[in-house]
Amino acid sequence: MRKPTNKQRKTMATNLQHTNEQFEAAMAGCRKVFAAKLHDYGAAWRIMRATSVTDQILIKAKRIRSLEVKGEALVDEGIFPEFQAIVNYSIVALIQLQLGFADSKDMDPETALRHYDRFAHEALALMKRKNHDYDEAWRIMRVSSYTDIILQKLQRTKEIEGNGGQTLVSEGLEANYLDMLNYAVFALIQLTEAGATDA
Repeated sequence: MRKPTNKQRKTMATNLQHTNEQFEAAMAGCRKVFAAKLHDYGAAWRIMRATSVTDQILIKAKRIRSLEVKGEALVDEGIFPEFQAIVNYSIVALIQLQLGFADSKDMDPETALRHYDRFAHEALALMKRKNHDYDEAWRIMRVSSYTDIILQKLQRTKEIEGNGGQTLVSEGLEANYLDMLNYAVFALIQLTEAGATDA
């Protein structure tokens, strides 16, 4: 196998760094929404079981596909904020998986944001590893493909949940939530590049 030239290596490194910056910017936007909702509602999501969070993500993904197919929205909220919601609910699911659900709002906003940042960092690290191996293949995909992949991963997640969280050869629940988060961020990046942040 022919090794890349120094110029090719430099180009690849530049591309990967650009993706890292775009990913962090998209996550910063999601975090801003998450923090605003913490201000308004507190960590009310702490009462949700992880299975209920999965269903919430499913509702968001199905609405995105509905808008992609129909081409119009009757409710004044488009595709972009729905992908942001998938990112944020995926992190909520990861928190709930780790801590379990509560009977009341038992977490202050500062603690919730610390948990958010930890999983956002984990998602970024995973994206960097996969992006290195797949060589930015996500950039040639359509946003509608991200929607379908997220819906597929939701079906897998529901199957795993139905099996008590156990798998034989497949990745578990946490890996599926992280993948859904990353695909949603890729969609946000592409929509931002297309100037469709209100779409």
